[in-house]
Amino acid sequence: MYITKRITASLMILGLALSAIGQAPPPQAPFPVKRVENADMWLTDGWNAVEMAKKQKMRNGKAKNVILFVGDGMGISTMTAARIFEAQMRGESGEENRLSFEEFPFTALSKTYSVNQQTSDSAPTMSAMMTGVKTDDGVISVNQNVVNGDHTTVAGNETKTLIQYAEESGRSTGVISTARLTHATPAACYAHSPDRDWESDKDISNQSKPAHEAKFPDIARQLIEFKYGDGLEVAFGGGRSKFLPNTAPDPEYADRKGERLDGRNLPAEWVARRKNSSYIWNKKQFDALDPKKDKQVLGLFEPSHMQYEHDRPQDSAGEPSLTEMTNKAIDILSTNKNGYFLMVEGGRVDHGHHDGNAYRALGDTVALSDAVRATIRRVNLDETLIIVTADHSHTFFIQGYPVRGNNILGLVRQVGANGALADSYAADRNRKPFTTLGYANGPGARTGERPNLTQAGVTDPNYKQEANIPMSSETHAGEDVAIFATGVNAHLIRGSMEQNWIFFVMADAMRIGRK
Repeated sequence: MYITKRITASLMILGLALSAIGQAPPPQAPFPVKRVENADMWLTDGWNAVEMAKKQKMRNGKAKNVILFVGDGMGISTMTAARIFEAQMRGESGEENRLSFEEFPFTALSKTYSVNQQTSDSAPTMSAMMTGVKTDDGVISVNQNVVNGDHTTVAGNETKTLIQYAEESGRSTGVISTARLTHATPAACYAHSPDRDWESDKDISNQSKPAHEAKFPDIARQLIEFKYGDGLEVAFGGGRSKFLPNTAPDPEYADRKGERLDGRNLPAEWVARRKNSSYIWNKKQFDALDPKKDKQVLGLFEPSHMQYEHDRPQDSAGEPSLTEMTNKAIDILSTNKNGYFLMVEGGRVDHGHHDGNAYRALGDTVALSDAVRATIRRVNLDETLIIVTADHSHTFFIQGYPVRGNNILGLVRQVGANGALADSYAADRNRKPFTTLGYANGPGARTGERPNLTQAGVTDPNYKQEANIPMSSETHAGEDVAIFATGVNAHLIRGSMEQNWIFFVMADAMRIGRK
């Protein structure tokens, strides 16, 4: 609601809505550059950046805590657009803005291919980061000897995860996601499965009768039955239906029930298995948590994925933000004097892109940045390593030659031949305007002739950006993604890295994982 009001206000101020391409934009400039820029400023900024780099502190040694943030599908074009989007919500031009983690002193590129695919999904990419072993597409924290969908090939081919090592070292552990907790990225932290889609026993029954008959443990069950150390201390996210029996009504939606076929109520088992534990599903219960008393907490805030950040204020039972979940998790995990490992996923960045909806993808990227910013204020970097990265990219692009401060969601408006703002929007060879943002493929592809786009239409939060190749769901992309690091041993994040090397930097910092 807040973002919607800001966008609406900005559009009213700028007066950029058009009804047809033939209508010239009003004379107002795009979002203003609020700092004074000239040659001296650029020179001063450049020399200051060099001096700051020279003074950068190297924090060597052992990390008590490690926090891994994963923006699912947060490719470099997504970060670029999100930094502009964030600043334009404040009425600024945006290009000079930085997301919180872009201030980190150490960066690298991550090569995201899997063992059998150039362009990967979240299952092998997150498995690589959590186990140090690259694997095939579609499988969860197992090596490449496992056959996708064949439960008989799993035994002996499981790859141990960083959370399992951390629990054995006496640390506390937590997993947070705005997606289902059984979705690929969070699942790779604690589960081992030949199929990322085996989130509940119903899923296994639908896809593999032999595995169902053999009672192969589904991903939700593996979370509850996690046997390393004293188990996860914090698990916040969506996916309630995967944990509840198909006879149990959902506590938030009267017309919905769980989906488990085995009759097990896994949240009740979570509480029964652990002392000082609790299960919560709404914002009121979340706010009432006491880190000193609630030592192990399962929070399932939606039957499926949690709401996008844009839609979260309208949730009927209330949902905590990614920042709130991260803060609460740190408070709970920090009660362990031995330290902790925490994984935080902005899972719905990916979903916004798959839907061809840049607005929600960018809004959730900013929400991840907010969570990182809050974390920096909360931890001691002399004893903590923080890494921010993505598992893969998307076919999301930034195009045309828009003027500085042009609405990142809007139609392209260029600098005119005389250096002034162009009198009309840029057009294709058929004299029709186009947007700065788009996708190589996805649901936004049009059949036939391109429509006459309007500024009001393309900046609507529900607008699906145009795509070149028609597909029901936009695909991932295969280029490298960025890694950002700060804190203990963060300087080991550098250069061009295989994605699985991230595991070894984290494990080395915690002094775990070596055989």
